[in-house]
Amino acid sequence: MRVRYEKRGRVAHVTFNRPEVLNAMDLATHEELSRVWDDFEADDDLWVAVLTGAGDRAFSVGQDLKELAVLNENGTARPSTFGSRGKPGWPRLTERFSLAKPVIAKVNGYALGGGFEIALACDLIIAADHATFGLPEARLGLIPGAGGVFRLTRQLPYRTAMGLLITGRRLSAAQALEYGLVNEVVPGEELDACVDSWVADVLNCAPLSVRAVKEAAQTSANLPLERAFATRYVWEERRMHSEDALEGPLAFADKRPPRWRGR
Repeated sequence: MRVRYEKRGRVAHVTFNRPEVLNAMDLATHEELSRVWDDFEADDDLWVAVLTGAGDRAFSVGQDLKELAVLNENGTARPSTFGSRGKPGWPRLTERFSLAKPVIAKVNGYALGGGFEIALACDLIIAADHATFGLPEARLGLIPGAGGVFRLTRQLPYRTAMGLLITGRRLSAAQALEYGLVNEVVPGEELDACVDSWVADVLNCAPLSVRAVKEAAQTSANLPLERAFATRYVWEERRMHSEDALEGPLAFADKRPPRWRGR
């Protein structure tokens, strides 16, 4: 089993489970992950996911380059560029643009290459203080094709992003926090508790509100403000007409915690 998938209450815990290779992702891993994300998206009882890597050395170091070398050698590898369409596990998390449920990356160790790209596709990143981030693809004759080129230049100032992309330089957790790429950095022994506190805060919010916010933020990111207001948001329409939209103000008026139902 290359991916561990556990459901605990409202939370899906997804773990890259190849610690012996620093949680490198081979094609079989992507196939397993695709099934996991399909289930997470379809399960109405799950409101948030936490994605991490087994062990304390790596979140993931990205593509399994040993597997790629073998595929190249025997001639079965196809030339690769941006995106995963037509490859095992499509659509991968980096291309699940309609996934409205929040995903939190818990980074304990290396998040390199495709591992960093997956973290960048998550909504929150919580990192241990020994975490290391980087996109070394250019040093390997490759390209950050799982969204790293696109997301890093959107999430950082252009020259800062380019400085990382065209050199393969690495970022410490402290630098990532300074640049605003991660939400919080804590000592490794405090990482689980820190992530749990973020999960608790997410679950204290109405799930449909969270999904509506995520959808609207992603959809409107490159729209003029006037168009952002005028755009149709599917999850906002669901929230607007939901029981939870009535429950929130009622609970406030009654001075009690709201009872969210996700509908």
